[in-house]
Amino acid sequence: MTGATALYDVPGPRTRRRHAVYAVVSTVVILALLAWILYLLFATGQFTYTKWMPFAYEGIQELLLRGLGNTLKAFALAAVLSLALGGLLATGRLSDHRPVRWLATVVVEFFRAMPVLVMIFFIFVALKVQPLPALVAGLTLYNGSVLAEVFRSGVNAVERGQREAAFALGMRKSQVMAHVLVPQAVRAMLPAIISQLVVALKDTSLGFLITYEEFLHAGKLIASNLDYDLPFIPVVMVISPIYIGMCMLLSWCADWVSRRERRSPKTKGVAVATPGPGALLPGGVPPTAPKR
Repeated sequence: MTGATALYDVPGPRTRRRHAVYAVVSTVVILALLAWILYLLFATGQFTYTKWMPFAYEGIQELLLRGLGNTLKAFALAAVLSLALGGLLATGRLSDHRPVRWLATVVVEFFRAMPVLVMIFFIFVALKVQPLPALVAGLTLYNGSVLAEVFRSGVNAVERGQREAAFALGMRKSQVMAHVLVPQAVRAMLPAIISQLVVALKDTSLGFLITYEEFLHAGKLIASNLDYDLPFIPVVMVISPIYIGMCMLLSWCADWVSRRERRSPKTKGVAVATPGPGALLPGGVPPTAPKR
């Protein structure tokens, strides 16, 4: 054994051989599973020219691009409104006024517990709202309520001494929130915020249930076409990577923002000079103890 820590011992030769065997077996199993899936796809004719022919037509490509644009439009509106609603509700939950705090709590708990699809259908059917506003409203109410709890938890997670020091300097509560607590809480909240925005992006696919012509709705129209032998699997193989790519791009943007904040001069640590000797007493050399 070349080294060890309190929580981890460096593996010896037998353990390394065992881990290598585990890695080889796992790789073989995964490759076998992928080969079996490919075999089933070929055996059921999912790669035939008839099933993939629709994607070569300009009209089908325009349908998919229009659906993708509608998805991004709904997501952009829902994301902006959810962040605004989450900030408003979090402010209410952190309020010193009890009625405001209770009202914000009731709103957050109600819409956070309500299924998104139920809210979308209620707004679309009962309130007679158009598909896009109904979809955006349902996503905003749900994701805004969840983000309100994220914001509140992030602000409360900041060290209590930061708040007390700001109040000791004579700052008002609004100044403490804007200049002390929120800037520190944003870095801790960012992963949870991005995760919730990814959920909002995926939930835009519920729009096809209320006839909103988003990306999944466009894929459904292509997959149900009898002229192309119901190309359901090819449509899934085209649409799924695009959804995954959009979610990964959103996560990458969050990582970029996080790295940029760490490099910001406002958050970078300031070097403190080494303290030197104090000022000399009048008369020059400080007195020394007599030698014995």
